[in-house]
Amino acid sequence: MKRTTLSLIACAAALAAVTGFAAVATPDGSGTDTAAPAARLPVERTSLLCPAPSTSDLAETQYTSFTPVTKGAEEKGEAALTTAARGDEDGDAKDGKKGDEKAAKPPVEPKEPGTPATGKTSGSDTPALTGTAEGGQAPGWTMQQTTEVAAGTGRGLQGVNCTAPDTEFWFPGASTAAGRTDYVHLTNPDDSAAVVDIELYGKDGALKSTVGEGVTVPPHGTESLLLSTLADVKETDVTVHVGVRSGRVGAAVQALDDKTGGDWLTAAADPAVDLVLPGIPKDATAVRLVLFTPGGTDADLKVRLASPSGLITPAGHETVHVKAGMTTGVDLGEVTRGEAGSLVLTPTDGAVPVVAAVRVVRGKGGEQESAFIPATDPVGARATAADNRAKGTTLALTAPGEGAEVKVTASAGTEGGTTATKTYTVKGGTTQNVEAPVPAGLKGGYALTVETVSGGPVHASRTLTVPDDDVASFTVQTLPDDRGTVSVPNAEEDLSVLQK
Repeated sequence: MKRTTLSLIACAAALAAVTGFAAVATPDGSGTDTAAPAARLPVERTSLLCPAPSTSDLAETQYTSFTPVTKGAEEKGEAALTTAARGDEDGDAKDGKKGDEKAAKPPVEPKEPGTPATGKTSGSDTPALTGTAEGGQAPGWTMQQTTEVAAGTGRGLQGVNCTAPDTEFWFPGASTAAGRTDYVHLTNPDDSAAVVDIELYGKDGALKSTVGEGVTVPPHGTESLLLSTLADVKETDVTVHVGVRSGRVGAAVQALDDKTGGDWLTAAADPAVDLVLPGIPKDATAVRLVLFTPGGTDADLKVRLASPSGLITPAGHETVHVKAGMTTGVDLGEVTRGEAGSLVLTPTDGAVPVVAAVRVVRGKGGEQESAFIPATDPVGARATAADNRAKGTTLALTAPGEGAEVKVTASAGTEGGTTATKTYTVKGGTTQNVEAPVPAGLKGGYALTVETVSGGPVHASRTLTVPDDDVASFTVQTLPDDRGTVSVPNAEEDLSVLQK
């Protein structure tokens, strides 16, 4: 047998050993695909990255870790968190923090699937975290960090789901205006440095800057860069693009306002022609829609609100025109008018991919709080919100097209309680704020998992509200598919193809 054939067979055997499931097959010549449909199997490894929560000495941060029970997952597994070396606000790494006591021990230790775990920290020195889950702990592993800041710029509730590392991120809704202090946080989970380019786009196009080019994020390190130092122009609405030249990072924007508090702006869904921004609070007093199209063609979009009774068009905001390469902001005011609502954006003509987010304000005068809702992908098979409380949790479900049936499960509590499940029917074109199930005998916090049972795509978000003497502090997290399973082709092994 030729050496080439032996090498090919060895390679095929190695691939089969690595995947444990895939095999090589050839058509039978009949023109008919005889392979069985692809199966969905639990993932075996998941990575999450949490940015440094705050630079405020008044910050109180809670971390919640949760892995839902996944059919077919391995019985054994583990999840572990480590701290990242923290840079200063201009991007200079401070490696000295690697060895101190606070950086040495992560604030939360993940528990077995089905049981959430929490941990708390305080002050301005809490570092960014990198985490890896393997085996039975990996499918759907979710982490949220929720920070309460009592006073100062960005005061209120700031929440963010820890994200998987990637190579590209879009953040419409940031700002370099006076009164805003926005940082982009970059965290590197790998053993080699990552090199990142940060681009800013305002109402007239790209903002000139060389500072954001070739930013180095050290191995297992984190950097935060103040957006106003990356460009001289003061812009109310800015789209931030994070592109990774080498390596991979987790990225998030912390948007802090002098008057309306602040929150985390997470990456919008990839540019698309149809967008859904789910779960605008029904008592929102101001809603600002920010859009950007990265291509060279203008986009024209129809704007509709998915209300409890169906799709409606906001008066005076029937359509929006987005110029190519320029950020567009539109004030929608009190668009929800006391009802649950989600924005549904569709092209009026042509198909130009767009990214979008809304900035939501609740309260009036000196008692205002703000949060962000980016366009998000559907729930898909399953999505998870890790940090929920006995009071203050609102779950919004949106079916922009066909109606759907959705199952929502409340986990056991962090300190006690048993699971509870409810099933909901969401009519097409509507948004429903549902009364999510609460664990029986709940003690502590709990997690919610949302699963699409039947029907069309469902988009979801969870609003967490914490009572305050002056303002109802809140944060909103969207719930895209947790990617707890992966599609694996079913095929018959046929090594004869390697001998031809």
